[in-house]
Parts: sequence; C-alpha cells; structure tokens
Amino acid sequence: MAKTVREAFRVPVEQMDPRGRPIGPQDKAAGKQELAALGERLDQLQEALYAEAIGGGQRAVLLVLQGMDTSGKGGVIRRVGGLVNPQGLHIATFKAPTEQELAHHFLWRVRKQVPAPGRIGIFDRSHYEDVLVARVDGLVPEDVWRGRYAEITEFESELAARGVTIVKCMLHISPQEQAERLLARLDNPAKRWKYHPGDVDARAKWAAYQEAYAEALRRTDTDAAPWYVIPSDRKWYRNWAVAAVLAETLAELDPKFPEPDFDVDAERARLAAVTPATAAR
Repeated sequence: MAKTVREAFRVPVEQMDPRGRPIGPQDKAAGKQELAALGERLDQLQEALYAEAIGGGQRAVLLVLQGMDTSGKGGVIRRVGGLVNPQGLHIATFKAPTEQELAHHFLWRVRKQVPAPGRIGIFDRSHYEDVLVARVDGLVPEDVWRGRYAEITEFESELAARGVTIVKCMLHISPQEQAERLLARLDNPAKRWKYHPGDVDARAKWAAYQEAYAEALRRTDTDAAPWYVIPSDRKWYRNWAVAAVLAETLAELDPKFPEPDFDVDAERARLAAVTPATAAR
C-alpha cells in the first residue's frame, strides 16, 4: 500500500537520505509542476481556515522549521509560505535570545508567537533551539536541557488542546551540501550578507548537532506534534515535501467556510433593487 506523504517523512533522521526522494516527484520539472498544483490547494484550504475563524472557529496551524545553517528555512518560507495569502500567515524568527528573553522561561518568547485562530504560523527556528544550541554549546547544565524535552511536549500538547495543529519539519542536509551553499554565499556578493563566520564554528560541531537533533526528534515526536524529516539537499524537493505535508495536514483538518448570518436570496433581491445614482457631469 502506498504511503501518505506524512508517513513517508515521519522516520528517524538516521534513516533519511538528505538527497532522497522517498515519495512524490523524482525530477525538478515534475517538482515544479506539482508544487504549483499544491499551491492552488493550499491557498483554498488556508482561505477556508481563515474564514472559519472569522465565523468563530478556534483552529490554527503551526509549521515549525528546524535545520542546520543553509538547510533552507528561509527558502521554505518564501517558496511554500508564498503560495498562500500573506494575510493568513504569521511568521516568527527565533534568533539568539535577548537579555530580556533570557530573564524569562525559555518558552516565554515562543508563547507570544503562537498563531491566532485562522492563521498558519511559521517558526524559523523555534523552542527547539533550547535543546539543540543550548546542548551543543553548553549554554545550560545538562539536567536543564534534558528537562526541557518534557516541558516541550507538555507545551505542544497544550497547544493541540487549544486547536493548534503542529507540523514540525527537520530540514535534513548533508555536510557536503552545506559546504557548497556556504561557499556559494562567499562567491556571490549579493549573498554575502547571509554568510556568518559563526556558521563555520557550528559546522565544526556537526556530529554533536546530529546527535542533538536525533535525540530531540526521538524524545518529542508525538501524535499531537509529529516530526517530519525532509530531505533538503535538493531545494526543489524540499519545497515540494514541506508543501505536501502541510497540504495533507490541512486537508485532514478540512476547514469549512461559515454559513452566512443573512438571507442570501433576500440580499440578491436587495442588490438588484438598488441602482446608485451616478454623479452629474
């Protein structure tokens, strides 16, 4: 039996080839065509979700993007988020915490960015930085970051109970592909602004980060907040895969347009009866 898109990507990171194409389009031309079709479907589903909230619905969707530097979080936001009406999006980027944020619980700044009903929220990095960077760089003691797995799953369960459907995508790239992308940034003056010397420092800790990702995904993958491992060496496939996971999730939610609180036939009659006077010339 053929797998669903979500089943194909809900696997341990160790089992996914960063250049793999386990399901869906197998070449760039097909990927481009299928992404366009997905865009039409996503646009319709998002509009229904937004309209549902206008009618009093409480549901929202949160797309969490995690991955090593150059894995394509920004590219996904542009290519996948760009398929839908930006009015229904809420995008939040989590960089190194400020002094004010450090003075609070690590989830404090995250809670403020949870999408409102009817929106699709996209997190460019997220609360998982506090069990990834914090772990690899030793920013907090081990007992602290280990305790955060349970806090994260509790937080995500709380969101799910409030009607927020969580979709977590780990953008999985190879060290070889990362090297090529970092070099491309150095070679292109228009892209050098995206290069940070610290990216090389993090690259030197590749094995530690892979271990941290593997444990984070294993410890926090739940039915309420599943993890999907997205092969990301091929940008076109990465974009299709995230869009397909999101579309499949929204289709399962099956958002409904609210019924009007007025008599449609009566409004048709009123509209036909009213002919505005035009201004005299």
